[in-house]
Amino acid sequence: MPNRYLVNFDSRELPQHEAEYLIIGGGIAGLFTAWAAAKTGARVTLLTKRTMAESNTDRAQGGIAVALGVQDSPELHMQDTLIAGAGLCDEDAVRILVNEGPARVKELIDMGACFDRTGEDLCFTREGCHSQHRILHAQGDATGAEILRALSQNVAALSSVEILENQYVVDLLVKDNVCYGVLALDQISGKFSIFRGRVVVLATGGSGRLYNYTTNPEVATADGIALAYRAGAAVMDMEFIQFHPTSLVLPDAPRFLISEAVRGEGAILRNSRGERFMPQYHGMAELAPRDIVSRAILSEMAKTGSNSVSLDLTHLDPDRIKERFPTITLTCAKYGLDITKDLIPVAPAAHYMMGGVKTDLWGETTIERLYSCGEASCMAVHGANRLASNSLLDGLVWGGRIVQAASRVLENPIPQRVEFSNSDLLPTPDINFLELRKQLQQIMGEKVGPLRTAQRLAEALAFFERWSYLSMYEVRDTFQMEVRNMLEVGGLITEAAMMRTESRGGHFRLDYPETAERWRRHILLKR
Repeated sequence: MPNRYLVNFDSRELPQHEAEYLIIGGGIAGLFTAWAAAKTGARVTLLTKRTMAESNTDRAQGGIAVALGVQDSPELHMQDTLIAGAGLCDEDAVRILVNEGPARVKELIDMGACFDRTGEDLCFTREGCHSQHRILHAQGDATGAEILRALSQNVAALSSVEILENQYVVDLLVKDNVCYGVLALDQISGKFSIFRGRVVVLATGGSGRLYNYTTNPEVATADGIALAYRAGAAVMDMEFIQFHPTSLVLPDAPRFLISEAVRGEGAILRNSRGERFMPQYHGMAELAPRDIVSRAILSEMAKTGSNSVSLDLTHLDPDRIKERFPTITLTCAKYGLDITKDLIPVAPAAHYMMGGVKTDLWGETTIERLYSCGEASCMAVHGANRLASNSLLDGLVWGGRIVQAASRVLENPIPQRVEFSNSDLLPTPDINFLELRKQLQQIMGEKVGPLRTAQRLAEALAFFERWSYLSMYEVRDTFQMEVRNMLEVGGLITEAAMMRTESRGGHFRLDYPETAERWRRHILLKR
């Protein structure tokens, strides 16, 4: 069996830190969990891979979906979520999301999160597959940044919470299926430490950097899923990757997200001939589920031989657009685009993972005392295709539920200290990890992207098998650790995609284009 650690170490020779809650990740899921835990009087240590500002939360533009509008209800929100999820949502999980979500959002507002308002009334917009205007937003298109600001300020003010940045979590410390803590590397000092927690929470975010084109920040390298899988936890629904239909496509620009809310405000998609095409693909046109819009764009690109389509806002009120989307307006202006006058070139890019570390409805994984929430987790609340703007709500709801569930763990006697060590790994081989990472991202983009076939997936699996021998070797630094985690999770995504011989939600097989009733089930993978 492959070694379950990335480095050789002995916990008895390393500095030790202890907390009641040990939370890994500083996005919305990790911060809300820390806040909720501290409010119970618990001691909390929160570790972030880099700084608090670097997470998918910070990049969330569109908003947070919540049934707080006069015309809306949790039941309508649930119906829309189930439709988008293409038959694979856990209905109990969705019911929890839509019913507990409003209270969590009100707590955010009480913390000082400033959502956009008209007078005293909250402003709601609409996004793809939503039947109602239920998307709360802040500063136009900077919702995630505003939520992060409010949460960070509130958590930092709590004396019982210790926030440690630039701590790269290398591996989980698990014995007899119980998690005791983590091995972490301080990226400033270069020193390893042991962090112990009576409750350990993975809130490590996404996996978009596995792909050559993504809307995710540099930190989104699937670390949490890799950590859990190596430690023996089950992962689920790994084949379901959401590709956002509209990322900016310019030669010198990163794949910047052009929010779905832009289409919610009336923008339309045109192919390179200037033709509007979405009404031909779905009755909801530009507001169809993301997987349908992404495939339609790819189809039009193939028909016209173009590397993008265009998002057209030129028929909309310019002042309204600038006010509603200041971040997108300024970002596009940096590259010479006036979005009120010019068409925006866009194409799909990896955006969100529906799968992740399997949890129950309280966020507990298949390893005792190890919990997970946010994008790293999977309790099938998003099914095969996440409904737009449900992700931020997901992090809030399950961050709160974990604290409710974990209270029983803290009532138990403090367990006896368990030590951990590993000495089996060989010295790091002399290979080019930067080139390996580029190859991996290219393979994932070409073979395990929005359109899949058995041949493409087999070629990707062969690539991951070719590099599987690296599990026998130690790594030298955090870059190599990231690449190893990306190899681990890329292989899991590809394996699950090969197994699922149908098309459903974010998983589309050109060789199995139909949805099959017998595949209304989940794929679990475990070492």
